[in-house]
Amino acid sequence: MSSFKTIEWKDDRVVMIDQRILPIKEAYVECLTFEDVAQAIRDMVIRGAPAIGVAAAMGIALGALKSRRKDKIEFLAELKEISTVISNTRPTAVNLFWAANRMMNLVNENKDKDIDWIRDRLVEEAKKIYEEDIQICKRIGRVGSELIKDGATILTHCNAGALATAGYGTALGVIRAAFEEGKGVKVIASETRPFLQGARLTAWELDKDGIPVTIITDNMAGYVMSNGMVDVVIVGADRIASNGDVANKIGTYSLSILARFHKIPFYVAAPISTIDFNCSSGDLIPIEKRDIKEVTHILGNKITPDVEVLNPAFDITPSDHISSIITERGIAEAPYSKSLRSLLS
Repeated sequence: MSSFKTIEWKDDRVVMIDQRILPIKEAYVECLTFEDVAQAIRDMVIRGAPAIGVAAAMGIALGALKSRRKDKIEFLAELKEISTVISNTRPTAVNLFWAANRMMNLVNENKDKDIDWIRDRLVEEAKKIYEEDIQICKRIGRVGSELIKDGATILTHCNAGALATAGYGTALGVIRAAFEEGKGVKVIASETRPFLQGARLTAWELDKDGIPVTIITDNMAGYVMSNGMVDVVIVGADRIASNGDVANKIGTYSLSILARFHKIPFYVAAPISTIDFNCSSGDLIPIEKRDIKEVTHILGNKITPDVEVLNPAFDITPSDHISSIITERGIAEAPYSKSLRSLLS
């Protein structure tokens, strides 16, 4: 486990590490209302698909806890509105909608219960989702470590670690498990422009855990691969279509092309909850467009002229670029339309 808490329920508040200012400062944001949680998700105080899912569940529970509605019908209507606000924060990470639906399904199945009972159960369910995520990530780590050879150098993109989950991580969970097994792994972390999740977050948490890590700029990936410096690529996912296409941080698609050319295994590590079985292909996954200031400014300083700027947060990696998808229930391989569904049984 990591030495910090990405998110936790504490004294009827949701407390998150502020990922916007790492590694310069380790500070925490206290969310007193569901609106605070929604704003934290929008502003990337917290990010990473599984962590966003946990935050969504806690946000709905916090909204229920702080509600002053005495009438059952009004209370249930308010919960529906809270869920809608939370669900509208970011469009790509499917865990957000999965968690919100799970919380609201609990409400809909227990409409006959009194308001206090529903409040208590929502808080319990949010805590349960948190604990489940940690255990799921540890299972992903154990499953995926079987694919990692002793002494391997692993390239990863963005941050799919403890900071992107309730703890431990998906892609970094595989790395952590291999390291804990004494495999002597090393990591190359691409910086991940424009938000620098690799340089700021992945390198920070791996260094805290004593796992050797080297930072490269995104446009150095071809160089390190062509010079035999990478044995395997492992990334996380924000949404996986039923055919195995993967939406992940912008730049993942480019890495998959380079890995394919250089015959380097390209693995995706994610929980089952990240698979959207209602989405048939990556073409149907909405791609979030973020504020252009993330590109034009660094630490508040403008670095570009006043020209047109594009800032998609994610891209789609086609399933035929992916060697395997690592989940808590096992490893899926092509054809993914069959192997992913088989994990449900």
